Amino acid sequence: MDKLKKEFSKIYDQYVEKIFRFVFLKVNSKEIAEDLTSETFLRTWEVFRQGNPKIGNVSAFLYQTARNLITDYYREKGKVQTISPEARPIADPRENLEKQAILNSEMERIQKALSQLNEDYQNAIIWYYLEEMSIQEVASLLERTVPATRVLVSRAIKALREKLEKA
Repeated sequence: MDKLKKEFSKIYDQYVEKIFRFVFLKVNSKEIAEDLTSETFLRTWEVFRQGNPKIGNVSAFLYQTARNLITDYYREKGKVQTISPEARPIADPRENLEKQAILNSEMERIQKALSQLNEDYQNAIIWYYLEEMSIQEVASLLERTVPATRVLVSRAIKALREKLEKA
C-alpha cells in the first residue's frame, strides 16, 4: 500500500495545480475550485487504490473527473455561465497601477468572451494555450482525433477573436 501511496502522491504533485487552474477557470471561485479539485483527487484515489484498469491515461482521467464534477456543480446550482466575467486577477502592488488596470480590463474582456463559447471551445483553449498541452493530449481529453482537435482549436480561437472584436 505504501508503494501505491507514493505513486499516487507523485501523480497528485504533478497534476494538482493544473487541475485546480482548470476548475478555477470554470467556476471562478477559489473555495469551490479547491473543493472540486479535492473531490477530483479523492475519486481518482478510490479508483487508483482498487487497481482499476480504467486509468490508462492519468491526465485524461483527472480532467474527465474534474469536468464531470464541474457539470454536477452547475447542474445543482442551476447556473448556465461557466466563467464569470467579474473575475479580476489580484494586482501586484509593485507593478504600475495603470498597467495593471489595463491588464485587468483585458483579462475581464477575455474571460467574458471565453465564457460565451461552448464548452468544447473553452476546454480546447484552456488546455492547449493555458495548460500548454499537446494537440494529442487535448484530443485524448476530448475523445477526438488529432486532425479534428486541430480544427476545433482553430475554430475556438477564431470564435474567441470574433467575440473579442464585438466587445
